[in-house]
Amino acid sequence: MFSFSPTVELTVIALAPGFRAISILVEASKVQHPQVARDALNDACHAVIAQDVPYAEAHIAAWREAFKAFGAKPARTPSSVEALRKRVVRDGSLPAIDPVVDLYNAISIKYALPIGGENAAAYVGDARLVRADGSERFDTLNAGEPCEETPEPGEVIWRDDLGVTCRRWNWRQGVRTRLDASAQHMWFILESLPEMPMDALHQASDELIAGLQAMMPGCRVEKQLLGAGFS
Repeated sequence: MFSFSPTVELTVIALAPGFRAISILVEASKVQHPQVARDALNDACHAVIAQDVPYAEAHIAAWREAFKAFGAKPARTPSSVEALRKRVVRDGSLPAIDPVVDLYNAISIKYALPIGGENAAAYVGDARLVRADGSERFDTLNAGEPCEETPEPGEVIWRDDLGVTCRRWNWRQGVRTRLDASAQHMWFILESLPEMPMDALHQASDELIAGLQAMMPGCRVEKQLLGAGFS
C-alpha cells in the first residue's frame, strides 16, 4: 500500500469535541462494474426521501454549529452532505458524474455523512486537517476559469504541503486533487460528529469499501479511524 498518513490538528478537535473520521486508502484497479455506483446512487436517493436514517437531522444540525464555530455561514456555505441532500429533496435524484464519485456521494447522502474523495497521488506530503492562518493557497474555478483563493484565518481546512485541498472543512474541494475513476491512489475521508452513532460510521465505511471492491475487483484497501484518542 502507498504511504499516506492523514492527521487531525488538536485545534480542530478543540473546536468540535467528539469529531471522528474514517480514512480509507485505496490502490485502485480498473472499474469493471460501474453499475454498482449507479445502483447505489439511485438507492440512496430513494432512501433519503422514503426512509431516512434517524440521526440525519441532528447530525446535519451539528455540522451547521461546527461551521459557525469557525466563522462560516452554513446557510451560504453548507457542509457537503447538506448541499447534496438538499439537491436530492429538491430534484429527487443526483446526476451521475463518475463511478467513484457517484459511489461515495451515494454513501454520503444515505448516511447523512460528509465524505471527501481525493486523488492521493496529487498530494504533496500528507493530508492535514488544520485551522488556516489565511495565507494558504486554494486552487479553484471561477466562471469555469482557474483561479486561486485564500481561506479566512481560523477556517478549518484540509491541506498538504502545497496548499488547501478542501475549504471550510468539507464545503468545497480543490481542483488539483480532484478524484475520478482513472486515479490509481485514492483517499476517502468520512467525517462525523457525536450525533452520528459510531456503529453507523463504521457501517457507512464498510459499505463504501464493499462498493469499491465490487466495482473495482482486485483493489487494495486500508481503513483507519482518526480523531481524539485515535492514532
